[in-house]
Amino acid sequence: MESRRLLDEALRIGILYPGHSAEDDFSRLAATLMPPVEVHVVHTGGQDQHKIGPCLETGSLEYLLPGVNYLRDFNIRVCMWACTSGSFVYGLSGAKRQVREIAELLGVPSSSTSLGFLNAVRALKISRVAIAATYPEELARAFCSFLNEASIQVVHLGCMGILTGKEVGCIGQDTVLRFTRENDHPEAEAVLVPDTALHGVSYIGQLEISVRKPVLTANLVTMWEALRLVGRRTPQSGLGRLMEVTLEPD
Repeated sequence: MESRRLLDEALRIGILYPGHSAEDDFSRLAATLMPPVEVHVVHTGGQDQHKIGPCLETGSLEYLLPGVNYLRDFNIRVCMWACTSGSFVYGLSGAKRQVREIAELLGVPSSSTSLGFLNAVRALKISRVAIAATYPEELARAFCSFLNEASIQVVHLGCMGILTGKEVGCIGQDTVLRFTRENDHPEAEAVLVPDTALHGVSYIGQLEISVRKPVLTANLVTMWEALRLVGRRTPQSGLGRLMEVTLEPD
């Protein structure tokens, strides 16, 4: 029992995060989880624009490598590229290649928010989703295409049309609740909210109550995916349906 406790205490998660907006969601989550985890957030470069070209740049190894090298000193057990748009713009095979490169450089399991969404949907045993995206429509449709590659059906897409993560980070709780509720759909088995620049983990319960189904926010999915990769199977309460289910690591 004591050895298990020490193992849990040693769980350090590396987070590669583009820019500055809602990174405090991760420290909030880390303190909420039982047992707690330790997160090391490293800010990566690139343009803060929700457009295809800038997102491809943000997710390139050139911009990720300094953060990857910085994390070498923290004895992390798993690394997450905490950017949805900077991973799904590469398509499914490109997103897998992206995290494979990170894993090879760090020598630890690695994944991204986009791949986390795919695994989260599978863990919930669903296949039809609605999307409430902060992005402009072109970028949001690229996320739809990514999900479709993985045989996930998008039955509704709603877009805020916000161009930068900095703006998204300023969106308040009431707006997020209303936007999520407005973009639910009767055929959707869950609502996906795919922007790590958006706060939301502190009121995930209210989001799910408002639509009466699972709501998968990007930062919550990112943390769940990190726990999945290291085999942490302790169900969590008060953090939505996703954190109540577990999935064996690949």
